[in-house]
Amino acid sequence: MPIMRHIAHPGIPDSTRIFYVPTSARTLQGSLSTGQTLLCAVTELVEAQGAKSGAFTLNGGAFDSFSYVMPALSKTPEHAVYFSDTFFVEGQVRLETAAVTYGVKEGRPWLHSHAVWIEPDGRRHCGHLLPDQIMVAAPISVRGIVLDAAAFTVCPDAETHFSLFMPLADGAYVPHSKTSTTEPQTAYALRLAPNIDFCTALEDFCRAHEIENATIFGGVGSTVGAVFQDGSTVEPFSTELLIRSGRVVSGPQGHRLAELDVVMVDYKGGISEGRLARGVNPILVTAELVICPN
Repeated sequence: MPIMRHIAHPGIPDSTRIFYVPTSARTLQGSLSTGQTLLCAVTELVEAQGAKSGAFTLNGGAFDSFSYVMPALSKTPEHAVYFSDTFFVEGQVRLETAAVTYGVKEGRPWLHSHAVWIEPDGRRHCGHLLPDQIMVAAPISVRGIVLDAAAFTVCPDAETHFSLFMPLADGAYVPHSKTSTTEPQTAYALRLAPNIDFCTALEDFCRAHEIENATIFGGVGSTVGAVFQDGSTVEPFSTELLIRSGRVVSGPQGHRLAELDVVMVDYKGGISEGRLARGVNPILVTAELVICPN
């Protein structure tokens, strides 16, 4: 078994490594309207559900005025890793899939999204979308969960020196769904901190909360390189990833097993995908997701 890597961030780690808020949640399925920015289109859909936070998967459709960033090495000691300069793509970009965390930044809607797409020249790429700058050019399907009593909220993080989505309780918020017909279900909004293994953190969380089987919604984050279940590895240590499909299932003798199928891009531009191996994939900066017990 490979030794799990470690990333040294410039700040002081919080003793809490799994931040979470229990909440009720409702499933959401719909389509993003064209002619708006990604941020505005997602906001329109979420607000129609009487919610202000959630986690989603996007599939199909297209973007225009497309811009994104990639993981990069940091040029200063203020951060352990950073973002690249902005890349712009001319022409329409076809979306393959994306994971989205939607919430609040400085009192206004915001989202964090990593995606895989096909550029006009046929190149397949992966990266971090700039949601207030790209336009929805063809309808995009949305599937996910909206939260009733929790909100992902951008907060300063003393360990990484980034401002990151954190799950915060939002008990004062009373849902007033306009269109939802789904019954509320129990859910947990999570943020995972650096240097804990992605899979075992989710397994430990589910065990502690007596969750035998669960579905993962959203899933935007980063790992220190990667080791996949088939033995393949990603050596460049700075990555950004999205969960394409995720769940936690009950295993033998009461164990929980996290099955995380991901796509990632590293700071050298390499795209990798597969199921993460257990015990050897530490979080680089953050991971955001919602766990719903089945």
